[in-house]
Formats: sequence, C-alpha cells, structure tokens
Amino acid sequence: MKLTRRVREMLDNYEGETPGTKANLARMLMAGRLGGTGRMVILPVDQGFEHGPARSFAVNPAAYDPHYHYQLAIDAGLNAYAAPLGPLAAGADTFAGAIPTILKMNSANSLSRQKEGADQAVTASVDDALRLGCAAIGFTIYPGSDVMYDQYEEFRDLSREAKAKGLAVVLWSYPRGGELTKEAELAVDVIGYAAHMAALLGANIIKVKLPSDFLGNKDSKKVYEEKKIAISTQADRVKHIMQCCFDGRRIVVFSGGAAKGEDSVVQDARDIYAGGGNGSIIGRNCFQRPREEALKLLDQLIEIYKGK
Repeated sequence: MKLTRRVREMLDNYEGETPGTKANLARMLMAGRLGGTGRMVILPVDQGFEHGPARSFAVNPAAYDPHYHYQLAIDAGLNAYAAPLGPLAAGADTFAGAIPTILKMNSANSLSRQKEGADQAVTASVDDALRLGCAAIGFTIYPGSDVMYDQYEEFRDLSREAKAKGLAVVLWSYPRGGELTKEAELAVDVIGYAAHMAALLGANIIKVKLPSDFLGNKDSKKVYEEKKIAISTQADRVKHIMQCCFDGRRIVVFSGGAAKGEDSVVQDARDIYAGGGNGSIIGRNCFQRPREEALKLLDQLIEIYKGK
C-alpha cells in the first residue's frame, strides 16, 4: 500500500504509537473513495444496542441483516464500518478484507434507567477484534457522568492492550450524565472539553457530536466571551473542536446524530469540511434510508470531502 503525502503527514502526528497501530490507521485512511485525502466517512451501526431493533431498522427492514451494512459501506466506498461483536462476526467471513472494520467494544441500551451515572457495558475483547481482522477498536466515554472516571480507566486498559497488539483506537466522547442538561450536552465548550479529554486519553480517532453555539459551563463561558473565541457558525465550531484536539494533530470525525433531512446532512458535511474536520461517522442517516437513497447521499458527502 503506497501512502499519499497527506496520510504520511497525518501519521507523523502520532508519535509514540506502535508500527502496527500506524499501519491500521493508514489502512483506514487509504480505504475507499476518500483514500489518501485525509478525510473519512465511516458507517457506525450500534443503534440496535442503543435504541432497539424496531426503532433502528423497521423503517428500512433490509437493515435488520448485518450483511446489509457491510455491503452498503463497501458499495459506497467508505473508509470503515463500525459495529458491535455480533454484527461484525455475522459477516466476518463473507466480507473478509473488503473494508476496514472497527469493533465497538462497549454499549448501553435504552432499557436502562441510568441518567446521572450514564454508563456502558464492555461487550467484547481486544482478542475478538484481532480474530475478526479489525483495524481498530471503538469505545464510548461519557464525560460528565458520575461514573466517568471508571470509564476512563476501562479505556486506559483496553487502549493499552489494543495498541500493544497493533490495533488503532477510536473513542466516542459524548458528554452525558451528572448535572449536564440536554442543552449542555451539545454545548461547544462542553464538546470541546470532551474532545480534548479523548485526545488526552490517547485516542487515535475521536468521535464527537456537532456542537451548538450554546455555552454550557459558567467558568468556560467567561473565557469564550473574554477571548472572543469564534463559535457563531457551525464551521467555526468545527474549527474550534479541531483546535481542542492538539491543534488538529488528531483525527476527528463528527457524528450524524438522529435521522434528519438530506439537506441538513449535506450542509453538516460542508461545514465539517470548511472547518477542517476529518469527516463524518454517519449511521441512522444512512441505513434508515432506502439503499439507493443512502448511496446517493453518501456519494454527495464523499464529493464534498473531496473538495468538490
């Protein structure tokens, strides 16, 4: 695999990582139609755990089949496909080597009554990821949760093992729990803090939600206002999140969130591109659409990230 100059430059930012981890980062960065550009579009399908099968797949019944998601990601020319253990294993032989995969190693579910102590259960192992030929593991933390410190320690151990065995590490960093309001979960200062903590914890790729212009912490609000940090447009906010991740030295992809109109999804991608973000990790806005419609939408996103 010959690397582009852009990918080599990005890998240079990951000093101290094992050759295997860098090789798997390169594997994802060079895959699909965006291969070599430094931009990424990833399909994540862990919503069956998070929201339940009917809420996730009934709108597009073909999506009950794990093979559907593999094939969608491959046919769209995406950089990677992320899912929990069961769905990845269900297509591991059929699609071996066809697309880089990310094993999502912990999950929550909507039947839980946890709020202040928002948490997830570890549902897979690093050895599972190796057995299935994955390029990376994925893990979620909830900065703000009453049990966030336990999550950081879980991630520390799993990340150390994964990197020692040559895998890359993707960290979902979603502010939630504790005293955070729903509005504060999407606040630009709170998401910037969560993204920075993901970088501090050693994540190779950081996944966060697109932030609003709300400021959710009274102490940081003073700094944002005093220093006149630009947050008025979505592209401004993406640029700021990148700055929070070691001044752009870490790969950051932004979540697509709940299903919404095509125009909104496309505009999000334009703003991510304009703000210097690395790309989109987009699930429900893909697999809850009919296949041809999803492929058309993904084609638009890829063209945006190519600078067209």
